[in-house]
Amino acid sequence: MARRKLKFENLAEVASECERLLQAGYQRNGNWSLAQICNHMRMTIDSSIDGYPKWMAIGKPLRPLLRWLMLPKLLRGDSPAGIKTASTFVPAEDLSDAEEVSLFTESVRRFQSHTGYLHPHPGFGKFDHASLEQFHTSHAAHHLGFLAASESDN
Repeated sequence: MARRKLKFENLAEVASECERLLQAGYQRNGNWSLAQICNHMRMTIDSSIDGYPKWMAIGKPLRPLLRWLMLPKLLRGDSPAGIKTASTFVPAEDLSDAEEVSLFTESVRRFQSHTGYLHPHPGFGKFDHASLEQFHTSHAAHHLGFLAASESDN
């Protein structure tokens, strides 16, 4: 099974795709289940609002380089597979798909209604709300591309 190329306009579309995969069933073409992907995406979205772990600020000097080299690739859907994430953002293996889809959907609602301060991304720095949503949708497209609905019309 080939990795799907996905493009989402907003996080509500991402939540809808997660719900569709939950209802249809899915096949994995990567390391993580739907639950693990939703958990990982939720942790990153919530960190935009609540703040990232303090130790992650160590990469601040690299932000201009990462923003120039890596961010355009991620935003155009050309994010490389296999890059390890910080251990803080690695999900457990025994998560429930239904529970994590629900928690992710709530995180999306929270982000979309948030009007306060957004914390800088450890690798890419500051974003305005719309740009950060675009970042999160691209991040989601990368991860959800490793799952395909079990139904015949995927």
